[in-house]
Amino acid sequence: MKHRMLRVNEVVKRELSGILAREISSEGALVTINHVEVASDLKSAHVFVSVLGSESSENVMNKLEEHRPAFQSELARRVTMKFTPHLLFHLDESVARGSRVVEILQQIDSDSGKNE
Repeated sequence: MKHRMLRVNEVVKRELSGILAREISSEGALVTINHVEVASDLKSAHVFVSVLGSESSENVMNKLEEHRPAFQSELARRVTMKFTPHLLFHLDESVARGSRVVEILQQIDSDSGKNE
């Protein structure tokens, strides 16, 4: 059963990534789906997205929520499932936090090189 849910998560992630790439990326922001968690009853899916680009994350999240019904119907056309999950978008800031950690580590490394 667990293996089945992993496959469902990956299929939803792949198809939704294609849909979002066409719809959102042309508007000045690159939206990347990092992870999808579909509920075991297939009725909801938590979609964790990262936003890169000139547009603010808040604007992109509002657009995602605004166009959610259209994304769900397009997903229903592309993926045959018992239920089309209700999409719940969440901003995933792990990429931004990771790059910030790398910046801090590089700064520490360069500062320690100056002190030697």
